[in-house]
Amino acid sequence: PTTPPMAQEPTLLLAVTEFVANSAAFTYFTAGALARNISSDMLPRRFPLQLSTKSMGVFSPQLQELYPDQPMELRLWARQQPLLSCHPDALHGTLLSSAEAFVVLPNATRVPAFLLHIDANVTGKPTITRNRLGGTVRLTGRAQGLPVPQVKRLETLLKFGLWLFGVPRANSKCCPHPVP
Repeated sequence: PTTPPMAQEPTLLLAVTEFVANSAAFTYFTAGALARNISSDMLPRRFPLQLSTKSMGVFSPQLQELYPDQPMELRLWARQQPLLSCHPDALHGTLLSSAEAFVVLPNATRVPAFLLHIDANVTGKPTITRNRLGGTVRLTGRAQGLPVPQVKRLETLLKFGLWLFGVPRANSKCCPHPVP
């Protein structure tokens, strides 16, 4: 237990414990809510990696050779309940997940392309400057089935996705109207 700091001026203090976060993760995991199907039309056009065999050729060159410029779908799910731990300097999370990719043929048949088990440890150091949420994210872990350089590419893609979509969305939820 931690005693909240005393403030000299009106302050809103919000505290979330590991128990609350891990209970929510358990509930979502048990309910099957930590699974998502993603198709190419769900991704913003400015997202750096589109779901097509051409884009995914970075991770699996054989895809582009076997299925030239075909659309793809991705199924993501957590294999176990995510865990969060709070430390004075950062938040640490563990996620054991899987990603299965499918090539969508012209007749709408889905052909399995690859399956990755992505075990990730994420460390986040949130910062608040004025009325904006920021921070740094570091991903360590492994993607079974890909050589080490591709794991680095996945890490870079995750960081870019968080910077491009995650932080702005958190800012819009936390601070919808900036204070002058």
